[in-house]
Amino acid sequence: MLLVTDERCFKHNPGRAHLERPDRLQAALDGVSAVDEELLDTVVAPRQATRDELELVHSQEMIDLIAYTAQCGGGRIDSDTSMSSESFDVALQAAGSVLTAVEMMTVSASGSSHSGSSRSEQDVAYCLVRPPGHHATADLSMGFCLFNSVAVAAASLAASDRRVAIVDIDVHHGNGTQDIFYHRDDVLYASIHQYPFYPGTGALTEQGHERGKGFTVNVPLPPGATGDVALAALDEVVIPVVERFAPEWLIVSAGYDGHRADPLANLEYSSTDYGDLVRRLVPVAPRTVVVLEGGYDLDGVMLSSQAVAGALLGLDIRPEVPTSGGPGMDVVRTAAPLRLLD
Repeated sequence: MLLVTDERCFKHNPGRAHLERPDRLQAALDGVSAVDEELLDTVVAPRQATRDELELVHSQEMIDLIAYTAQCGGGRIDSDTSMSSESFDVALQAAGSVLTAVEMMTVSASGSSHSGSSRSEQDVAYCLVRPPGHHATADLSMGFCLFNSVAVAAASLAASDRRVAIVDIDVHHGNGTQDIFYHRDDVLYASIHQYPFYPGTGALTEQGHERGKGFTVNVPLPPGATGDVALAALDEVVIPVVERFAPEWLIVSAGYDGHRADPLANLEYSSTDYGDLVRRLVPVAPRTVVVLEGGYDLDGVMLSSQAVAGALLGLDIRPEVPTSGGPGMDVVRTAAPLRLLD
């Protein structure tokens, strides 16, 4: 497992008592350390994303606003989203982390092909970064997010004619990622999330537009949905579409705010459910990059990160009992016939 993170990600300060706090990143790192302390000795420090790379998905005006706000010492972007003087550079680092993972795995794959191996030594990566990114649209930073790190990496890969699928398992719908790729057929976006809920998008009927029709898949789950429902959504809806799309790369937006202890949401996952979700997803593409998004209960983040790191390493680490019996199976049954790529 390629582990990409940077201590500079602690320096983004959205304000006193804000839930998107530096301790979230430490909790995720603690989860990795709980799997194997030596993993933290292998951390790869990322580069920053360039402006040209940001402009693959974001407008110049949006980038300028974040840069200017940082130069002015920070400030509020919207009612939920604030930044400090260092947040612009940190957001560049977060986006650059996913790009760094892709670049290193591409080099590893090239080396393996020369040696005759069918798989590289590093075909999974875990990017532990903040701020999160999946709510950032082409023109607007929102929902604790400044730049959309996952979308930047996916667009960069697509620009090199690579097929990319993004699967979002954050409790909130990734409206920014969907918005960026809604009219495109070279990047598939699929999300399993609580609905109706912030940010108000992610209905079953949102499936892409024009050339992108069928390349957006949403499974909106009701409050109280448990891990078995999310796994069924993967098995019956998301994975069949992803496999038919046949991506070379899978990027997972891993928000741990679906954990039952999270203060912002109402799903009932356990940390073990998150490990099972990622374990199911890894085989669907030759290369998988998991990127930290939300998650605001520190114990939930730590345990979920532990389970996910274990899944990426091929280990079955189960910090908590998996959950079952919640509502939402009817949504899965309704969504399954709507797999438009079938």
